[in-house]
Amino acid sequence: MTDKFIAIEGITKRFPAPGGGATTVFEGLWLTMARGEFTCIIGHSGCGKTTVLNILAGLDAPSEGTVIVDNQSIEGPSLDRAVIFQSHALLPWRTVMGNVAYAVASKWRRSPQREVQAQAQKFIDLVGLTGAEGKRPAELSGGMKQRVGIARALSIEPKIMLMDEPFSALDALTRGTLQDEVRRICLETGQTAFMITHDVDEAIYLADRVVLMTNGPNAVLAEIVENPLPKERLRNEVHRHPLYYGVRNHIIDFLVSRSKNFAEEIKESGYDRRQVPVVRPGAPLPAVAASASSSSSLPGSTRPSVAAAPPVAPLDASAGRA
Repeated sequence: MTDKFIAIEGITKRFPAPGGGATTVFEGLWLTMARGEFTCIIGHSGCGKTTVLNILAGLDAPSEGTVIVDNQSIEGPSLDRAVIFQSHALLPWRTVMGNVAYAVASKWRRSPQREVQAQAQKFIDLVGLTGAEGKRPAELSGGMKQRVGIARALSIEPKIMLMDEPFSALDALTRGTLQDEVRRICLETGQTAFMITHDVDEAIYLADRVVLMTNGPNAVLAEIVENPLPKERLRNEVHRHPLYYGVRNHIIDFLVSRSKNFAEEIKESGYDRRQVPVVRPGAPLPAVAASASSSSSLPGSTRPSVAAAPPVAPLDASAGRA
């Protein structure tokens, strides 16, 4: 990749272990992201995903290595990087406008109040909360609270938006709606985004690339899955794309089995941490060949019939955890 807008260079994180020594959560992670790219990272609990996000946010420091954003190394928190957490983390005594305007005023301290409110209003409108500016968090639904968090993050126009499972606590319908909103906003604004998720379908729907992380401790980046689906994709059509199930099955296979045994797998493959393998799964077989060899076809190698094979239920990354 030629555009290294974000570069994770050999980061390792260790914590003191009981009784002395240290536990290595992950080691030698190398990853680059282009400007405007949406990257999801997926892996089992305990592999260090949130720690990677905290290092990107400047809320934690790596034991080794460095992270560079737009040619500047990360030395601590910065308003160039916005974080959306699992909980909305709103100030309960401030209104919707007050929460978003507070973030705007923190970045542009010398701006007059009318400009601060205009900037806040722009992003309140963008997330569909026009008319709710005067409400406090206690008066909002869970989905509306998370919309305020998204508006607050976007209002400071960050170089990168970092999201730690931001929709995991929401009901399915609200989660789907907010996924649609985030995808629309990122496409319209060209926002660079890095998101942690345990939801395979969410990763496929939102991301340009899905980074697969092995089990911890001593976790590594196993593969980068390039999403072969079109950049412009609709929720109600994405599962009908002929490449969808190939991508989905590849990620699920990794989470269920390969993530546990990856250390053995790489002994024979010449794995290089600096050059994480990039894969583009899901290419279908020709229709004639597929029908002739249907009994021996791999899952996802052909486009499934809606009648014969209904869509598989969403899989959480915690499934199959040892």
